[in-house]
Amino acid sequence: MKKPYKHLVQYYETDQMGIVHHSNYIRWFEEARSYLLEEMGFGYKKMEECGIISPVLSIRAEYKSMTHYYDTVVIDVNVVKYNGVKIILEYIVKDEKTGEIRCVGESKHCFLDSSGHPVSIKRELPELNELFIEMADIKEN
Repeated sequence: MKKPYKHLVQYYETDQMGIVHHSNYIRWFEEARSYLLEEMGFGYKKMEECGIISPVLSIRAEYKSMTHYYDTVVIDVNVVKYNGVKIILEYIVKDEKTGEIRCVGESKHCFLDSSGHPVSIKRELPELNELFIEMADIKEN
């Protein structure tokens, strides 16, 4: 079972009212995504050493409630859709103490080789492919 990513809100992430600036949630998504890959044993560094990059195609965030300085948030990352060439991840940001949802979001990524050409993770990195399938609870055809 994967552990959720935790983040303690820092002063510099807030505005004059002590509320987290909206752009920081996107950064937290990336932190949580990187953390998840490391927890799975196949972080970005390892992926890049294998010649694979995974750029963001799109990102979306929907803000539900305010997060303040020194709050701790817990970020769950889930694979929504995966086909070996593209992946869609969902993010749920909750207050650690209250469980209140602060933000939900989604990011779409593709997989490219070092020349920028699309690659199939199923073919190129079967170990990572299996991890994504397991996370998404996708049944192989």
